[in-house]
This record gives sequence, C-alpha cells and structure tokens, in this order.
Amino acid sequence: MCGIVGLHLRDPALYPRLGELLTGMLCEMSERGADSAGVAVYGDPVWSPPGHATVTVIGAVPDLPDVTVISLGETHVVHAPVPVDALVAAIRAQLPDALIAGFGEELTVLKGVGHPRELAATFGLAKAQGWQGVGHTRMATESAVTPEGAHPYAVGPDQCLVHNGSFANHATIRRHLTARGVVFDSENDTEVGARYVASALADGRDIESALKSLCAEFDGFYTLLVSNRDSFAVVRDAIACKPAVIAETDAWVAMASEYRALVGLPGIEQARIYEPEPERIYAWTR
Repeated sequence: MCGIVGLHLRDPALYPRLGELLTGMLCEMSERGADSAGVAVYGDPVWSPPGHATVTVIGAVPDLPDVTVISLGETHVVHAPVPVDALVAAIRAQLPDALIAGFGEELTVLKGVGHPRELAATFGLAKAQGWQGVGHTRMATESAVTPEGAHPYAVGPDQCLVHNGSFANHATIRRHLTARGVVFDSENDTEVGARYVASALADGRDIESALKSLCAEFDGFYTLLVSNRDSFAVVRDAIACKPAVIAETDAWVAMASEYRALVGLPGIEQARIYEPEPERIYAWTR
C-alpha cells in the first residue's frame, strides 16, 4: 500500500502556493506509507531557474565549477546554465556511483527514506512554487527501503512516474529492457514501468500511447501517475482495485489515492470529483 498525489495548476495565480498545497496532500497520505517519500516539482524558480539544467543527486555532493548546489539533507539539487545532458554527464563523470534522482529544465525531484512529514520539512517543500507537482508515500513490499527504492522515478528528461500497486511480470520486462541497453538503479518494480515509459517517449511516442502499451504488456494491480514538462496523466489497471480519485476545477486538476488528500485544495467544494475508470487514460496538457 502506497499513497499517490498530484496537482496540475491551471491558474497561474496559484503557482506561488504549489508547495504549500502539495505538502498538505502528501502528508495526508502518510498513513499509506511512512517508509520513504518523494516529490517532483515543476517550475520552481529557485530549484529550476529558467535557462538552467537541474539535476538531483542523492548522497554525494558534486564539486563542479560554475554550478549551484542546494543541499536539502541527503538530497542535493544542482543547476547550471548548460544543456541538461552536459550537466548529467559531468556529474556522472565525477560521481559514477551516485544516484541521479531526476534531471531536466523544469523538474526538481526530492526523495529519501523517512516519514513524509519530516522529509517535507527537510526539503522546505511548503515554500516551493511552480505549475505542477507529484508526490508519493511508500510502504515497501517487494524491494528494500532505500533512496533508490523511493518514488518518484524520474528516468527521462523532465519525466516522472509514481505507482501504487505491483507489477507481476516486471522481471521479464526488466530483462527485455536490459537487453536493449537500459540500465537500472534499483530492484524496484516501479522503476521498470518508469524505464518502459521513458523508452517509449524517447522513441517519439506520446504519453497516452506509451501508457496504452504499458497496460497491454504489464500484468498486475496498479494506479500510475505520470508527468512530464507538458502533461499529467493517470491510468489504472483493468481491475482497478487500487484506489484513486480525481478532482477538477477551472483552476486546477488533482488526483490522489484518497479523497482526504484533496480536501484542503481551494474550491474543492465546487470541484467535479470522480473515480478513474479501468484502463482509461486521463491526460491533461499545459
């Protein structure tokens, strides 16, 4: 059992409140998973300044010229006015064994082991700004409680995926992806889904097409929330036994594993609230 939350802001007047709102949503899901937690934030001007590449490194601290490093506990946000690939390559060259938890031009990923409320405080999440945020609280079942096992999984540029449930055939799909040259950071089944989606997007497919293929190839019970710099998408398996609720207003779209994570959002009383149908892909674009 894990908890998922996501918030896609349509009204720019709410951008300064993204972190505040996302913190409340994440902490409401603490009872669904207190082993570890993480968030992905899009558009924060401090963590991901315009014109800069941003890379999140967990554990080791990069020591590179002409970069800014923001240390938030064991999570280090690194940005520089260079191409994303160049910054990732420089960090990997200096710290080949470091965990790169996310990278892009608009994305900042913060995750680690610990209680969601404590991690949110360490990250200073409530002060974050931006247009979109995704969060996850984990109760580990099939792999170790480590930073590598925490969600979100952000394995493509400005992409992330969070997951409640389990993939029954992840080992088989992992072998297929490994044969294609894909490298994994963990034994977590969710990473297999994230790498699968990232591979499809790299091949030029859109998010809806990638998720349709995932539903056809992955067995198991799951609710997924997938995002990139332009979109925000939700899908459930064919049985839809993992809980999910979506709420929409003119100002925002939000989803969560449980309704209580949404009650603090402005205008929730007027929101259209519904449960996503099995294997139907719900997607919103900025």
